[in-house]
Amino acid sequence: MTRPDVIIIGSGMGGATMAAALAPTGRDILILERGEKLRGSAFARDDDAIFRHGVYRPDETWLDGQGKPFNPGNFYYRGGNTKFYGGVLMRYRKQDFAPVRHMGGTTPGWPIAYDDLEPDYQRAETVFAVRGTVGEDPTEPPHSGDYPFPPVPDEPAINDLRRRLGAVGLHPSSLPLGVDVDRWLKGGETPWDGFPDTCGGKMDAETVGLEQALKHPNVTLRDGCKVTRLIAGADGRITGVELTRNGNTETITAPIIVLAAGAVNSAALLLGSADAAHPRGLANSSDQVGRNFMNHNCSAVLALHPFRANGVVYQKTLMVNDFYLTGGPGGEPLGNIQLLGKISGAILSATTPIPRPVARWIARHSVDFYAMSEDLPNPDSRVTLKGGQIRLDWKRSNWDAHLALVATLKQLLRKAGYPLILSRPFDRSTPSHQCGTARMGDDPQTSVVDRFCRSHDHPNLFITDASVLPTSAAVNPALTIAALSLRAARHIQQTEFST
Repeated sequence: MTRPDVIIIGSGMGGATMAAALAPTGRDILILERGEKLRGSAFARDDDAIFRHGVYRPDETWLDGQGKPFNPGNFYYRGGNTKFYGGVLMRYRKQDFAPVRHMGGTTPGWPIAYDDLEPDYQRAETVFAVRGTVGEDPTEPPHSGDYPFPPVPDEPAINDLRRRLGAVGLHPSSLPLGVDVDRWLKGGETPWDGFPDTCGGKMDAETVGLEQALKHPNVTLRDGCKVTRLIAGADGRITGVELTRNGNTETITAPIIVLAAGAVNSAALLLGSADAAHPRGLANSSDQVGRNFMNHNCSAVLALHPFRANGVVYQKTLMVNDFYLTGGPGGEPLGNIQLLGKISGAILSATTPIPRPVARWIARHSVDFYAMSEDLPNPDSRVTLKGGQIRLDWKRSNWDAHLALVATLKQLLRKAGYPLILSRPFDRSTPSHQCGTARMGDDPQTSVVDRFCRSHDHPNLFITDASVLPTSAAVNPALTIAALSLRAARHIQQTEFST
């Protein structure tokens, strides 16, 4: 391949969607992926291997805010973290784009409104074959069209749960999902949430974005490439991408650079690319790169009835947003409630101190929920580098709202006929939708990229991963990342490819 027109760093949701969107232009596109293809193995549906032994976790150590090393829960494969995601492709609510008062503070709002992004949400749902239904959820924002496919059906026990939740005054609705259930279950009767997609059953970044992009002869994927540095010229444009592959170092160039390595790694790369003209790192004249790190406040909530077994396979088809916009003592938002993929005894005993026989009994009798509350941006919650090593100092916020959400959920589940409720928050090493380290904004002094994800400092650099999100909302971010990437791709075509 000759000098490409576009280099895309990362093949997760943002990078793969960008590649698929730009591929029909005929421009030469090079995708650089740090990981390799995730291939099928005996471990792919082995919950013990995945959750207890961490066979897919990276051989990597970060430092926390106190300088203590930990193994992060990020994944480095073609398709990035989406290879393990729960397939939830849900829009931010319209209110999320404006400042919102929470129990822990007020969000800053976005430089764009929901209506600006709605056409790209609609397109992203089509690209990723989202299965859902409009009209069940009272917080659902306006849609310019229907979902391309009907929702994934509830299993019988979840259909009963839906009825029970409705009977206590809630409005359960179908989760928008990017999953081909039949194809997934042919690979093994397990949940998909947290399990690697080696069968193409999830509509993930590789299965959809990369597959579509690589149908075009002008798109090339090189994996096993770790980008170590971006090089800026005197005019501010990015003139080189330095990478290592198989122990060799090389530098490649392109007129357009798209960074989509994830909220932590994109920030680390920009900081690690500091030079004499940019001593704080690239794209960082605002000193905002690495700041405002957000990671959703999440808990697993298990509802049990000792005489009622739950025999579901996948479970993750339902959500409740009755407390998404209100519910706090002053009417503040509390968050989103959705089902987890079915917890097994092996998963429960691997992630808690519960003995395995007890864990198996609990898992057979539980319905498993994921309670998720918004983490608010804080400039002191940040990614930095210490001796070249990533240091992630996450300062959790809005925790009282999350405690209120969990308490409210427990109370309602008891009313719905589940006398035993267990809950456990997710720990800091769990990547619960990391975002915010290269925030979007109109003011170059307070943000890193503009409303089209273009760097304020470097006109040929675009960032299209979760790092640009100004707020985390209380929604799985994958669809919003895809929509922003589609919007940025259209902007690139209109402004860079028009001649």
